[in-house]
Amino acid sequence: MSDRPVALITGASRGIGLAVARRLADTHDLLLGGRDADALAEAAKTGGTPWPVELTDSAALAEAVSELDRLDVLVHSAGIAELGPLADATADTWRRTLDVNVVAVAELTRLALPLLRAARGHVVLVNSGAGRQANANWGVYAASKFALRAYADVLRAEETDLRVTTVYPGRTDTDMQRGVRSQEDGEYQPNLYLRPESVADAVHAAVTAADDAHVTEIVVRPRPR
Repeated sequence: MSDRPVALITGASRGIGLAVARRLADTHDLLLGGRDADALAEAAKTGGTPWPVELTDSAALAEAVSELDRLDVLVHSAGIAELGPLADATADTWRRTLDVNVVAVAELTRLALPLLRAARGHVVLVNSGAGRQANANWGVYAASKFALRAYADVLRAEETDLRVTTVYPGRTDTDMQRGVRSQEDGEYQPNLYLRPESVADAVHAAVTAADDAHVTEIVVRPRPR
């Protein structure tokens, strides 16, 4: 690592996470977080160091964080979306979604807090429009994103030396969105969606804001092309 600030990005092998990594590459040393070591190695060809770890494995996560000696920016971009009516949402669906979208975020942040405090650092949480409005068939996912919103608000209130930013993207042209549209039995129309790079620009703006500025929330919606 150089003297540049260090940014750890989860979900960095594809989609928004990968776009954020590429956007921050000119200004930060990058740790590319994810579970797929091969995909992370491929992503690292354009900059950054793979940081392969299963975020829902608390022991593995603790070991991986213990090997870090500095952290200035933590971007939470990993997540899953399972849609369907609440009547069909099993306990396993709830546990799986909350474990990835909320518990893993909270645990990684908790483990990284000493380093983030030392750096007076920045935590960015890539949320969703579903974290602001819950619609039919989106109950489990929306509940996880509302919880993530609350987590960010409390973290911001408790850790006043940190900057904490929640980003709420609308539909974005990613593999995850393809999966969502498949679950909705809908047509995939990328021209109606945000580009991952546009969301990454919003993250970059928050992270590189002047020291006197704390960007707490950013809402980004698609403008059809």
